[in-house]
Amino acid sequence: MNYLKIMGLGLLALASQAQAKKKLNVLYIIADDLTTTALSSYENKACHTPNIDKLASEGVRYSRAYCQYPVCGPSRASIMSGYYPSATKTFGYVSGREGIGPDRQTWSQLFKDNGYYTARVSKIYHMAVPRDIEEGSNGTDDAASWGERYNSQGPEWLAEGDAELVQNNPDGKIERKGGNVMTIVKADGDDLSHSDGRTAKKACELLRKHKDEPFFLAVGFVRPHVPFVAPRKYFDPYPYEDIMLPERVVDDWNDIPKKGINYVTSVNAKMNETHEKKAIAAYYASVSYMDAQVGKVLKTLKEEGLEDNTIVIFTSDHGFHLGEHSFWMKVSLKEESVRVPLIIKVPGKKAAVCKSFVELLDLYPTVAELAGLKAPEAIQGKSLVKTLNKPSHKVRDMAFAVTQGGKTFLVRDENYAYIQYKEDASLGMELFDMKKDPKQFTNLAHKKEYADVVKEYQEKLKAKLKEVRTNDLGKTYN
Repeated sequence: MNYLKIMGLGLLALASQAQAKKKLNVLYIIADDLTTTALSSYENKACHTPNIDKLASEGVRYSRAYCQYPVCGPSRASIMSGYYPSATKTFGYVSGREGIGPDRQTWSQLFKDNGYYTARVSKIYHMAVPRDIEEGSNGTDDAASWGERYNSQGPEWLAEGDAELVQNNPDGKIERKGGNVMTIVKADGDDLSHSDGRTAKKACELLRKHKDEPFFLAVGFVRPHVPFVAPRKYFDPYPYEDIMLPERVVDDWNDIPKKGINYVTSVNAKMNETHEKKAIAAYYASVSYMDAQVGKVLKTLKEEGLEDNTIVIFTSDHGFHLGEHSFWMKVSLKEESVRVPLIIKVPGKKAAVCKSFVELLDLYPTVAELAGLKAPEAIQGKSLVKTLNKPSHKVRDMAFAVTQGGKTFLVRDENYAYIQYKEDASLGMELFDMKKDPKQFTNLAHKKEYADVVKEYQEKLKAKLKEVRTNDLGKTYN
């Protein structure tokens, strides 16, 4: 009897192990400030991203994915919580539990509470770049979301190498400057001399160590966020003299509200054409460096035999202006700032391109459903699982985003992009025909023949605001 009992317990243990192996793992990779216009798997063939391109060729690539707020902190809080910024009350350069609230179960926390090994490496919630990277600190990360946390310290703008400041340095007297500015460093040393190389190394170590248990591993790369720092070899393919500046039109700002002019422009940053070309070249170099680190993580996933039971997600927290409209950085609700790359690779699903509008907060319910876990009913994202089986499936009719403290709004659908400054539009409006004018050069909002279109989109915005401001208890946010 004892022998049979022991045998029975042994069989149960084996069954339990087999069941654990059937669970789908999650590898979530997020870049920082990565625009779709710098990826060769999207629309830019000038920037070389072979590893991200390979992932795109194996998974479902979403061509109309949008962040909910084009600033790191609020975007990341929205992704991890599954709520719009109106619900997280996170509008600035913070994220983590402070905005999400104590009772909401975050995306990774759902997996943690269901027995998964959960870890993050580097920036998932908000970290100040470069300061928190220089210090190797947690930033405003949420401890409750993870079983383990790892930071990747790096020298950032102080890295040894050839440096040049191309923002607010018209005479070239300043070699480099710290903070959220466009300092370029063609750095000495190899990949491991910098944060993203160390992030990739740690991620690979964790994949090897935890390959025999279900895991949720979040890997945050900080490039191509400024400063544009990368090992020297990544700059070689991008001589600035060969860089093509984006298309522009004369008097581009004349028909948009003052609030619609981005916080960093070629004008207020005192950038000439050479500065602009150098900035774009350095951004591409930073992207290529980040792409190489993505490749290392994906290579380890394959080598450890984990591809067949791991969901892989690649995205960015928001986009980045590279001189379009003479704008730089993020924050604006123009396409280059608010549209993001998104690739989801699921074992057994065919590669495809999905053209449905989707939002980054949709990742939470999507991955939970794929893993067979029940996401909280109150979250505001929508599952994308149907698009993995049928890429033509439409998840959303439009994308919605906010900026400038949650007081500037975007409604973007198949036909138009409508931007409104304040709820009463007292600070202006923008309306762009996205079929005829995809680069958003001509604001139609004040043309008489488009009055009915403006009214239609104002009603869409009013309905959307009512929807996103409804909280978990059915009450309306202020």
